[in-house]
Amino acid sequence: MIRIVLADDHEMVRIGVAAYLQAQPDMDVVAQASNGQEAIALALEHKPDVILMDMVMPIKTGAEATAEIVQQWPQAQIMMVTSFIDDDKVYAALEAGAVSYLLKTSKASHIAEAIRKTYSGQAVLEPEVTTKMMARMRSPQHVPHDSLTEREMEILLLMAKGLSNQEIADQAFITLKTAKTHVSNILSKLDVQDRTQAVIYAYEHQLISRG
Repeated sequence: MIRIVLADDHEMVRIGVAAYLQAQPDMDVVAQASNGQEAIALALEHKPDVILMDMVMPIKTGAEATAEIVQQWPQAQIMMVTSFIDDDKVYAALEAGAVSYLLKTSKASHIAEAIRKTYSGQAVLEPEVTTKMMARMRSPQHVPHDSLTEREMEILLLMAKGLSNQEIADQAFITLKTAKTHVSNILSKLDVQDRTQAVIYAYEHQLISRG
């Protein structure tokens, strides 16, 4: 039996998807979340086989929730099921640790089959996502800061202002733990040792105006 946690902020979507998956002989939806924060809590509580994650949700985005889940539970198998195919959302989700990426316009049977493949360790990507990733890998312009999410860019700006982790948390309306996670992810993605080097990198690459 494939145990599933379903995260989506639209109640009717959750009800419909959950009902279809529950009807599958090899699937069991063990919990449902209506926002990113709930998704994190329920995923870590139930440790399901597969997590279905919407991309745009209140409190925390699907990418942010994915990053926190994977950080605390690296074995998590997360499948994004979203309406968005924008570059920034696709890259943010996959770089956060999502294994598969599907659109909500996919047939229910296709989503169910993708769950089975994700459960078995296979990545399932929409054709458009595969094309985007291949193009990005071939692009000579790729630089470390390309992998920063929109939220991480916001945090980097606050770091450049000299704010502490607690001050960043207060200004960004996130927890101290989440702020520390963002800072750690930024340092890792930019391949720098500390906050000072991260800020220097940001100025050198004109990510932040000196004015």
